[in-house]
Amino acid sequence: MSKKPKKLGKKPKDFTAQIFKILSREPSKSFNYKQIAAVLELSDTKSRNEIIRDLKILKAQDKIHETEIGKYQIISKSEYYEGIVDMTSRKTGYFVCDELEDDVFIPFINLNHALDGDKVKAYIYNRRSSRKPEAEVLEILERKKTEFVGVIDIQKNFAFVTTANAKMYTDIFIPKNKIGDAEHGDVVLVTLEDWPKKADSPFGSVIKVLGKPGEHNTEIHAILAEYGLPYDFPIEVEAYANKIDTSITEEEIKKRRDMRDVLTFTIDPKDAKDFDDALSFQVLENGNYEIGVHIADVSHYLQEGTILDDEAYKRATSVYLVDRVVPMLPEVLSNFACSLRPHEEKYTFSAVFQLNNKAEVLDAWFGRTVTYSDQRFAYEEAQSIIETKSDVIPAEISLTGSEYIVPKPIVDATLKMDELAKILRRKRMAAGAISFDKVEVKFNLNEAAEPIGVYFKQSKDANHLIEEFMLLANRKVAEFIGKQKKTFIYRIHDEPNEDKLINLQTVIAKFGYSINFKSKKDISNSLNNLLSEVVGKKEQNLVDTLAIRSMSKAAYSTENIGHYGLAFDYYSHFTSPIRRYPDVMAHRLLQHYLDGGKSVSEEEYEEKCQHSSQMEALAAQAERDSVKYMQVKYMQDHKDQEFLGVVSGVTEWGIYVEIIENKCEGMVRIREIKDDYYTFDDKQYALVGEVSKNIIQLGDEVYVKVKNADLVKKQLDFHYLRKR
Repeated sequence: MSKKPKKLGKKPKDFTAQIFKILSREPSKSFNYKQIAAVLELSDTKSRNEIIRDLKILKAQDKIHETEIGKYQIISKSEYYEGIVDMTSRKTGYFVCDELEDDVFIPFINLNHALDGDKVKAYIYNRRSSRKPEAEVLEILERKKTEFVGVIDIQKNFAFVTTANAKMYTDIFIPKNKIGDAEHGDVVLVTLEDWPKKADSPFGSVIKVLGKPGEHNTEIHAILAEYGLPYDFPIEVEAYANKIDTSITEEEIKKRRDMRDVLTFTIDPKDAKDFDDALSFQVLENGNYEIGVHIADVSHYLQEGTILDDEAYKRATSVYLVDRVVPMLPEVLSNFACSLRPHEEKYTFSAVFQLNNKAEVLDAWFGRTVTYSDQRFAYEEAQSIIETKSDVIPAEISLTGSEYIVPKPIVDATLKMDELAKILRRKRMAAGAISFDKVEVKFNLNEAAEPIGVYFKQSKDANHLIEEFMLLANRKVAEFIGKQKKTFIYRIHDEPNEDKLINLQTVIAKFGYSINFKSKKDISNSLNNLLSEVVGKKEQNLVDTLAIRSMSKAAYSTENIGHYGLAFDYYSHFTSPIRRYPDVMAHRLLQHYLDGGKSVSEEEYEEKCQHSSQMEALAAQAERDSVKYMQVKYMQDHKDQEFLGVVSGVTEWGIYVEIIENKCEGMVRIREIKDDYYTFDDKQYALVGEVSKNIIQLGDEVYVKVKNADLVKKQLDFHYLRKR
């Protein structure tokens, strides 16, 4: 006769996280089990016994110590840190803290409801043993985000929302009364409201229905919502902007330097709608050149303390998605009043330089002006003048669609400024600047905003002409204020991380390239040589991408550490106030100091710098997601086509392949490579065939076909066909 299976009792509760939290709040105080139970509002004997048990376990693990019989205290304050959770896609995370040398692994069981990007208090243990340290989240100090985008699955009495974000390890539970107008399968925006201790999922409510998955507007709005970015202006902000007096008045002109008679023109992309910078040119009697960099005077219209200014600060930047721009300012300002449109008088803020033939700056003047643009060029038109030295703009590149003649003074000005810009660029490179001219992927879209073609945007002389004079203005404005030791907003860029450069060296060595680590200058020179050597090669995009990743990220700060990538000791953003709020602040501060004002609060402006840097990062992520979305959408229509690609990444689960002709990247899972059984060799960054010893490594050219194009996840999966 077989025995009846023994009934299992209830699993004992684990109070370790709560005990940690209580003890860490008052690290100098000792607690007994009764005090801990009182804080946790537990009075039953069973729970108290479990607390006693957990206290003994923690003591045995050297996480707490017994100060006197039955009283416990945190061992050392130094084991407790504040930092950020960086989730992986495998339900584990890393604790990132400036005080720690390395990021610390967080097992799933130790996350205690923390999500990616959350600011937390964590305990680090196993720090004294030979084992690698691990972290346990004790307290969530601040959620990085509380709004999430996902697809809703509606059941009879509740719903769940699942996000496409690989780092979001849980779905969100939605009670029946908080589903709103959502229908099963809709893409929705939800807000996270609560996460009860015993619940597997957080509780939330639907705050907006974005539409059906895969529909174009749904996915674009989902990208914006994912990063908390708006796609329209509040009605009251639009109304305020529409009431602003945008007329040019004689009274205001008298307060400014009148430069309407000086030859002035703009050079912008063909499809640009806002023109926030113009160049003026005249030859002086002494034979030198006066070049004015004229920037839309946004701060004239955008007054501090208004709802319009509050909205612009909140946004901090315009967002450039593949099919649209989400502007920082309403259209009445961004496309009309502040846009330096041809044959219109405009209020501008200018940096006016006197240069000689060696492109040396002999004099600089900064202040408010009024200007008149004589001509609007597309980059292609200005490039035609530079290349042909001709005044004829061919019909095929003309903005008007027909051939026209450019007035001689504008041709002469363009050619002379191109000459000076090339000298400025050479000087910059000689000083150690790094030339990142990464190929940009652009799409030809039809009327329904669907991608019908891919092309690549590269910088040419006309782009460099504008770039060099904008860099000159940004540098000289920052230098002018920086040397006065007054608070200002700098655009800073730290030196590259040596570990990342060593990783870059490991990869590029496979292609026969190397980095010289002897000095800062040698590193810059070898990076420039690398970037020029790979131009046109199959590995160009891979090397460009990895080189950029090895760099520190540029940011805004009141603390000037210089700009490594540009090789400038002083640098700011002054030239794009229509689309960047830091430029508006730079204008205001410059005028304040020109008027004799005292240095402003560094603390206040540092906070504004951090906000601007954060919003810039979110906008960049949204822009990248929109490119990925368009790439997936484009490849949906090319499922039967065979493509040649280059292996751009190798992992233990497969290879990433970037298609050479359109830069679309997708994944081939290791199990999909059928000609052998492959394993990952982390030393070679390669997959190695067990029988054939075939190697598939970074930079190899392979043929692939589209297996799956997932618009919601913005992911491409490829079939592996063969090596070239």
